[in-house]
Amino acid sequence: MDVHETLKEIKSKFRLYMNGPVSQSMREKGMDYKINFGIEYPRIKEIAAGYEPNHELAQALWKENIRECKIMAGLLQPAETFYPEIAEIWIEDMRYPEQAEYTVMNLFQRLPYASEIVFPWMADEREYFQLCGFLLMARLLGKGLTLNERAEAEFLDQAGASVKSEYFTVRKAAELALSKYGEQSKQNRKKLSTI
Repeated sequence: MDVHETLKEIKSKFRLYMNGPVSQSMREKGMDYKINFGIEYPRIKEIAAGYEPNHELAQALWKENIRECKIMAGLLQPAETFYPEIAEIWIEDMRYPEQAEYTVMNLFQRLPYASEIVFPWMADEREYFQLCGFLLMARLLGKGLTLNERAEAEFLDQAGASVKSEYFTVRKAAELALSKYGEQSKQNRKKLSTI
């Protein structure tokens, strides 16, 4: 597979589904990509389904400053070749909360090391690391991750501090993670009342 040719083919498919009004609205809200086709997520997912997951293609898609390419990158990146240092490069490159949400949903929660990186991310000073950390924790808790006593104390401490974060996105993600934690058991809900 020629990555360059496939990339061209994907972009031409995006052009077919371009939604000018949505794209314009996103630009007005400050989402300043080089190109934003304004395509809704289910359509991006549908286009991605026509391609095999491929590391080189996903990396090439992520490097494009195009909204839909970044979303599709998370859909096509195989989890087993996505090392922690690549994850950090992607997070450092994120500029919009939407990128964090889709990347966590489509890729980060599938990573074999997800439960190990989630704590350092939540504790990181940088907004998008924290955002990805709490969104990832919310997903993991939603899928039934049980925290041992030490991890639970660390999570509650970190999330408790982050609900007062200067970053609105981090506050919301921390609240979401706490609510997923609370949904796990009555005992967990009781612990939340002490925060």
